[in-house]
Amino acid sequence: MRLARALFVALLLAALSLPVHAQARLLQSGPMVGYSEMKEVLLWAQTRSPARVSFVYWDTAAPARRYRTAEVTTAQRSAYTARVVADSVEPGRRYAYELHINGARVERPYPLRFQTQKLWHWREDPPSFRFVIGSCLYVNDPPYDRPGEPYGGGYEILAQMYAKRPDAMLWLGDNVYLREADWWSRTGILYRYTHTRSMPELQPLLGATHHYAIWDDHDYGPNDSDRTYREKETTLEAFNTFWGNPTGGIAGVGGITTTFEWADVQFFLLDDRWDRTPNDATGRPRQMLGPRQIDWLIEALASSRAPFKLVAVGSQVLNPVARFEHYSTFGAERDELLARIREQDIPGVIFLTGDVHHTSLSKLDRRGTYPLYDITISPLTAGLASREVVNEPNYLRVPNTVVVERNFATLDFSGPRTDRQMVITVFNTQGEQKWAQAIRASELR
Repeated sequence: MRLARALFVALLLAALSLPVHAQARLLQSGPMVGYSEMKEVLLWAQTRSPARVSFVYWDTAAPARRYRTAEVTTAQRSAYTARVVADSVEPGRRYAYELHINGARVERPYPLRFQTQKLWHWREDPPSFRFVIGSCLYVNDPPYDRPGEPYGGGYEILAQMYAKRPDAMLWLGDNVYLREADWWSRTGILYRYTHTRSMPELQPLLGATHHYAIWDDHDYGPNDSDRTYREKETTLEAFNTFWGNPTGGIAGVGGITTTFEWADVQFFLLDDRWDRTPNDATGRPRQMLGPRQIDWLIEALASSRAPFKLVAVGSQVLNPVARFEHYSTFGAERDELLARIREQDIPGVIFLTGDVHHTSLSKLDRRGTYPLYDITISPLTAGLASREVVNEPNYLRVPNTVVVERNFATLDFSGPRTDRQMVITVFNTQGEQKWAQAIRASELR
């Protein structure tokens, strides 16, 4: 099995080095598949200069009937990106698609496919599905990187993620690393987003997997950045330009907050930067999420009927060590959030986090109710945490779940409606399993 997987990855990487046909030379990055609903799917691509972009797609079970999206012309203002909705679709179907630039089909050396979500309610058990998750993707760019040993590496991890055949991916922040040359100009921010999105190893995963994302400090602004960052409106524009979330922001609050469902699981994507007070601020109440975002989250969680409610946020939530950028450094707000989850008797809550450049699972046992989990997955291709960080006294860590090498995780959901299960499996750059743990929905009530 390991040999077959290695051969698959080698063939995929070889395909990416094939000569580029003339009609593909206008393509900068992508195509990428964004959000999926029952009646529409978002498709995305980026060109090198102004060009007309459209997509042709078909149900793989009925390939003779082809559908074409609207055609859009890319422009410099939007970094030559195209966001197009495929809306001639039906629930629970799998589609293949083609990218067309200036009326010509663009060949890709890997499959292009997407799917619509299944209409299962009142009819059958929810479908099984797989998400892949990770954070901290650093792509080296020597003219602008800091001198010394390159910070990024292990890009073959992206082929291993693709080989797991996930239905979707959730990026857990630091998906792009803005640097000193990028922070203070729209030109720099769009350059860095484009450079990262264009890495060859990423393209197959973009083209056949639905993508959702949150951000953290490095794709929002400088290291440890907060609500005072001057260019946050620009990085918000860049985030919405390059990612395919269904919505962004909530009423009266800026940023990227949103929610979506996949089958019977609901994901809540939070913004830990837009309203964050400076880490060293004193005096006035300090906040990471802010009262309006917390109010929205508690109400959204309370209204959800999902057996698993996955709350994605850049900074670790449960880690009790009040240092670095853990939520415990905003202790009063964190305590309020956890208390309100308990007061509302909300079942099924699990946190998904990144940021810290090592992976671990934290578990908070709570008297009289179910335990809370924080699944931290980091890094994908960025540098590793120091031994000091890894050895911090996080007494909530589940034994044997610390991973200090580049890694990612899959989340597999399965089982009948009345007994759903989530299996977390962590893999390293070579696709080798580091650990796995199953959590049943019945344990979170």
